[in-house]
Amino acid sequence: MVDINNLETMLESGQDTALLRFTLGNAFIRKEKFEQAVDHLARAVELDPGYSAAWKAYGKALASLGETAQAAEIYRQGIAIAHGKGDKQAAREMEVFLKRLTRSDSSG
Repeated sequence: MVDINNLETMLESGQDTALLRFTLGNAFIRKEKFEQAVDHLARAVELDPGYSAAWKAYGKALASLGETAQAAEIYRQGIAIAHGKGDKQAAREMEVFLKRLTRSDSSG
């Protein structure tokens, strides 16, 4: 189990890295605190625009907030980045999430 308090202490001490932000974002997703997750994941992709897993989690957090248009755009960006890096698995996963998101958005 990830201790959010320890991670936030690391962040406050100046250790602002993409990995730390990604880990915090995922911890907040698990706690269903999606707004906090979005903040950390947005910073993760800002710090490391090539971090495919962070793009995927960022899209998931936005989708969980009902921000379907923004989530779809984040997935599209993440897919392009993952393809560019040769990260086929992450690209495929985000393509599936994007398809589900757009399908549910158009039906509902």
